[in-house]
Amino acid sequence: LCGDGVSWSVALRDSSVLRALGLDLVLLVLFSLQHSLLAWDPVKRACQSALGVLNRAMYCTTTALALQVLMRYWQPVTSAPCLWSVRSAPWDIWFPLICFTVHFLCWAVICSILLIFDYPELLGVKQVYYECLGLGDPLALKSARAQRLYAHLRHPVCVELLLVLWLLPTLTLDRCVLALYLSLYLALAHSLDAKDCAYLSSQLHSKLQLFSAPQGGSAEINSNSAEPKRD
Repeated sequence: LCGDGVSWSVALRDSSVLRALGLDLVLLVLFSLQHSLLAWDPVKRACQSALGVLNRAMYCTTTALALQVLMRYWQPVTSAPCLWSVRSAPWDIWFPLICFTVHFLCWAVICSILLIFDYPELLGVKQVYYECLGLGDPLALKSARAQRLYAHLRHPVCVELLLVLWLLPTLTLDRCVLALYLSLYLALAHSLDAKDCAYLSSQLHSKLQLFSAPQGGSAEINSNSAEPKRD
């Protein structure tokens, strides 16, 4: 994965290393521009007026395409030293196992966000479905607390993504660029406050109650956990 026999002074003057890092940075900038520019209010309003209920689906589709381009053309840097590499026994066995376990738990937590967030609405599917049924905007039917949360952050999985980005047995130079750039992007995009965190906690608690309730009491818990729209 790394050029351990190469010094940093030589690696940072290597044209292949600089070319790979430059392309990787361009790909990251393109992804962040797509992700942020289409979420900017003036652009969002223009797209909404042009595409209507398809606006959210278009945003998710272009995000997926930007990610595919990022992964397809990403250039690994193998001619530079690793920033760290765990190779000493017994940690050369245990630390990769720890990383795998933490990564598995982080992805499990990310997937568990499905219990809280309305992913059909997030992906733009629900908007089209509601429009066909004449039900209006599904986000407008949610509570004020939910709308406030969605306005601040659509997918609050910052800590889990940071662990996945940084907790590695071997950190190459290109992976460090990826982790550092996305960490800064997440830090700048994160705007959750205490009220949002309290709302997330209450929603997760109600969902867990729903799944752990006996069959006879599930309907009652479901009716209690469905929060009506309020100011």
